[in-house]
Parts: sequence; structure tokens; C-alpha cells
Amino acid sequence: MRWLFLGLIIINAFYFLWNHQAIGSSEQALQGVRGQKPAYSGQVKLLSEAVDLESKAMQEDFKKSEVMLLGGFSDNYQAQRLQQRLLSLDIDSQVTEIDSKVDIEYWVYLQPLPSRQAAVRQLKELQARKIDGYLITTGELNNGVSLGMFAREDSAQGVAERMSAAGYEPSIKSVERSQRLYWVVIESSARRLVDQALLKQLVEDFAGMQHLFMPYEKLRL
Repeated sequence: MRWLFLGLIIINAFYFLWNHQAIGSSEQALQGVRGQKPAYSGQVKLLSEAVDLESKAMQEDFKKSEVMLLGGFSDNYQAQRLQQRLLSLDIDSQVTEIDSKVDIEYWVYLQPLPSRQAAVRQLKELQARKIDGYLITTGELNNGVSLGMFAREDSAQGVAERMSAAGYEPSIKSVERSQRLYWVVIESSARRLVDQALLKQLVEDFAGMQHLFMPYEKLRL
């Protein structure tokens, strides 16, 4: 009987110790969970940043992309008519103007003299020697003498050589001739709406219409 009583006491003691340790472990685990930060908070921030970066990248790619140009008209009215036609087809567009280099001419002249009187005397001297020319009265070559404008460089060189042989010191200046043309700009997002069938119809309806592609950043919009 005594051993049975002692056995019960020992069993109760072991049960008390085990229960106390289990409660302590549960409290530590609960404190650890409370001290942790949500694992997803940093991920949400990174996802938001990734979306912003992707959006900015798409905008940069769009700016760098090519756009389609239709037109090449010398008359702005024709470009406006073409734009209205495209808008009626739900194709967003806008009109812009581009200065296109037509050709280069070569100007042969004598350098300006210090005064108008000296320039006039030189011109009369040339005329007396049967050399054609005219007095330049404006611009950076004011009081110089023009000896002609030539479409071919070798022709200008020939005149300059003859003038040098006559005792003068001619100069040659290349002059670019440009023409302002009007175009209708169709951006990349709407280019898919302009197919070959539509281009063919537009060429028939708008005489002289051209189409080409140009980088977005080169346009003056």
C-alpha cells in the first residue's frame, strides 16, 4: 500500500513538470509569431515598383518607335483633307510640316569690299571686261559681286578657274535648296489600321501621296 501511494506521488510530479514545460513553449511560440512582420509586405512593394518600371519602359519604347507618315504635300489643305479622312475611319493622326532638302546649288562670287563705292567700281571693271555679274546688296556678302549660281559643282569650278586666270580671287559657296512639305503622322498604336488596301485607296484619292516611316524623336510635333 505504501509503494502504491509513493508511485502515485511520483506520477503526479512528472505530470506537473511536463505540463509546465508545455505551457512555457506555447507562450514562446506565440511571442515569436507576434514579433514577426508579415512576409508579404515587402513583396507588395516590389510588385508595385515592377509595374511602374514596366510602364515607364513601355512609354520609352513607344517614344523611340517609328511612326508612319502619309502625304508629302506642298499644300497644307491637302494634308488637312487626308487627316479628316483618317479620323472618319477612327485612325488618330495629326498634321506636321517637314523641310526637305531638294538640291544643292553652287554660288560663285567675289568677296565683299569695304564700301559700296569700291564694290560698284569692281562691278564696272568686270562689265568692261565682258564678265557678267551683279552687286550683292544684302546679307553677309553685302558689297560682294555675284558671278552666278550653278546646279553642277564642276560648272562652278570652271567659272572660278577662269576668274582666277583673269586676276581675281573668286570663292564658291554651296547653297541648299529646301522645300516645306506637309505630312499626316500616324503613330505606332494606330499603324495596324492602315493596311495595304487602305493605302491603295488613299493613293487613288489623293494625287501624289507618299508614305514613309520615321523615328518618333525626329518629328516636330
